[in-house]
Amino acid sequence: MQKLKVEFLYDNAVARVILDDGKANILDAIMMRGITDFLVSLKEKNEVKLITFEGAGNNFSFGASVAEHTKDKAAEMLEGFHKIFFMLINLHIPTLAKLSGQCLGGGFELPLACNFIFADKTAKMGQPEILLGVFAPPASVILPLKIGNARAEELLITGKIISADEAKSIGLVNEVYEDKAAMDAGSDEWIKKNILGKSASSLRFATRAARASFDFFMLKHLPEFADMYVNEMMETHDSNEGINAFIEKRKPVWRNC
Repeated sequence: MQKLKVEFLYDNAVARVILDDGKANILDAIMMRGITDFLVSLKEKNEVKLITFEGAGNNFSFGASVAEHTKDKAAEMLEGFHKIFFMLINLHIPTLAKLSGQCLGGGFELPLACNFIFADKTAKMGQPEILLGVFAPPASVILPLKIGNARAEELLITGKIISADEAKSIGLVNEVYEDKAAMDAGSDEWIKKNILGKSASSLRFATRAARASFDFFMLKHLPEFADMYVNEMMETHDSNEGINAFIEKRKPVWRNC
């Protein structure tokens, strides 16, 4: 089953990736595998200057599949998800995410890994994992690097959801547009002005240099956080309770252990 649409624009200079599962664009194992396979294919496409990510319909993504967060599936889920981030690091191709509607959990972490984020005024962003008794490994690395510890901790520890305007005010979003149509038009103009006239190979070197610290901390900490998630946190009662309560559509009963 395909949950990803890909098209190449501007004489193959721009790879447009659309998350599309027909519903909430959940980043489940099938969609993650589709993204990874697509990124692998770009190794042979030297002409690609930019990758854009967007969601079909009114939402970017409600996040990773909660059903795949259970104790017996968490390790496999994290491995598949984190592979996307490692692939992006290895490619060094500039990336741009276009956000509408819900952009939550893993559905916000994928945009966070991009070089540029555009959003329309319907976008709602956040890392609500803590409400399920777990934490967000990629965001725990990326947010402090992008917006500093104080603001990152507020999002990661409280699970706060923010608007596009607030995200722009704290430096997470580059541009905010009135609606999705305006964002599409604005991003096209931005791409023509800032990307298309440049060398694809030079853009990759520039991205590699600009992201040296970002990539270092991702490669260092993401495996450590995955280990903490699987081998420590998922051994607790509350993390399993939070995930199961969400799946069973009930309020979790915390034991604080």
